[in-house]
Amino acid sequence: MSSERSDDGIWKTLAAYLRRADESTLGRAAVEAAILLAASRANASQVLREAATVYKVDTDAIAAKVKQEFAAKDKAKVHKKPEQNQQGNARGKTAKNSVAA
Repeated sequence: MSSERSDDGIWKTLAAYLRRADESTLGRAAVEAAILLAASRANASQVLREAATVYKVDTDAIAAKVKQEFAAKDKAKVHKKPEQNQQGNARGKTAKNSVAA
């Protein structure tokens, strides 16, 4: 029953959003819904790739940018981990010493 309640809230929220939306937003929502419906019934990757071609979306450029962003995040994590371990070890020793004292 709880899942019915949460689904009901989602649908009410969506209905309220669509009632207030302008024409361009409604058109975009209809196109996106049609693409998602087609993707759910057929080969999803092929349908999405064809939709990207029709709407002239450069998927290769997007993929390259996403890879760069993930690489930058991974690089930042690698640099932060040694610092956190050193600080964590220092804090851990302090906490153990204070408990022992």
